[in-house]
Amino acid sequence: MQVQPQTVDVDHSGKPRRFVFVLMESFTMLCFASAIESLRIANRTAGKQLYDWKIIGEGGETRTCSNGCVFNVQDDLCELERDDTIMLCGGEDVQRATTKRTLNWLRREARRGATIAGLCTAGYTMARAGLLDGKKATIHWENQDSFIEEFDEVELTKSVFVVDGNRITTAGGTASIDLMLKMVADDHGEELANAVADILIYSSIRTDQDTQRLSIPTRIGVRHPKLSKVIQIMETNIEEPISPAVLAKDVGMSTRQLERLFRRYLSRSPKRYYMELRLQKARNLLMQTDMTVINVALACGFASPSHFSKCYRSHYDTTPYRERGTHATRLSI
Repeated sequence: MQVQPQTVDVDHSGKPRRFVFVLMESFTMLCFASAIESLRIANRTAGKQLYDWKIIGEGGETRTCSNGCVFNVQDDLCELERDDTIMLCGGEDVQRATTKRTLNWLRREARRGATIAGLCTAGYTMARAGLLDGKKATIHWENQDSFIEEFDEVELTKSVFVVDGNRITTAGGTASIDLMLKMVADDHGEELANAVADILIYSSIRTDQDTQRLSIPTRIGVRHPKLSKVIQIMETNIEEPISPAVLAKDVGMSTRQLERLFRRYLSRSPKRYYMELRLQKARNLLMQTDMTVINVALACGFASPSHFSKCYRSHYDTTPYRERGTHATRLSI
């Protein structure tokens, strides 16, 4: 039995709104597919061509996404129509994928008044092009530490997506769905957007007020308000770590009670947990920025490079210098 597709009556007789997807090398398939499928389903649900799209990339040949699949693109970085919406698709190693030619092309299209969206890590490329100066933006949470260090003129948020005038950024992954549903709702109404969400089996539509990471209790698998509060304080005080005694006092506990709380639920001391948070941020900075090892150490609360190196080796079984060298070697292959 053939099932008839769900339809929503949409009053639209003009030309389709066109999205130009720009695939960067090692782009994330999920963010691209989530966006383009939302447009396809909107057309199908409305029974008319509300949206059109084109897929381009530097060189005009092929692009390999982060999972190894290869995509043919339709054109090189060409001059676009004035009312096109550019969807820049980023992914892994975005610093390497951000070429001088791509930056110059983005600046040229921005001068012509284009609306430009950066999916996943492509917010980095937009920031490098100077398109986010003085604006609010977001980027995948793994890239937030390095972004903050490099682009202090951008107001970075932890939102799922951000729309600031004609500059748009998303956190990656399924955040593309949330953004596209907002665009569909703005263009053609909530009924169509909700119908698209239903077909996607997307039962909880997020807005720009929603944050991209799970709550601390969900992440650590423990619902204890004081433990969650302490971890939140730790995460927001990496550069200048706070002593366990002060942390305990902030949540109305003794230091011994705090120690027992961490041992019971996380099988480690508060000091050890805090150290792991700091080292995780350090590893992100080493892998994603060109900051010196000394500056990375200072940004993560280490008073000396030698202490930083000792702690890093103990946790990751390699030194910060070797970590950076190994990562640079992988990028050059």
